[in-house]
Amino acid sequence: MKRKLTITVIESVYEGLHRKIGKRRISQFIEKLARPHVVPTDIEAAYRDMAADDARERDAVEWSEGLVGDSLVNPHASR
Repeated sequence: MKRKLTITVIESVYEGLHRKIGKRRISQFIEKLARPHVVPTDIEAAYRDMAADDARERDAVEWSEGLVGDSLVNPHASR
């Protein structure tokens, strides 16, 4: 359910929001900014969502495999 909220801001902020964000997108912008501070997050759901992102998973696997390869290098070999 959506609820209407009226807020008061100084004129320069009001004009900047209209100019940068757009008149019909200000509510979404403010909601995205406020959400992490006022709505509890479900960390398990967040991890499930990240795991479902195939491109992100491929990047993560590639990155972690690179770390394993780096750890196999003998740090004293150049001495």
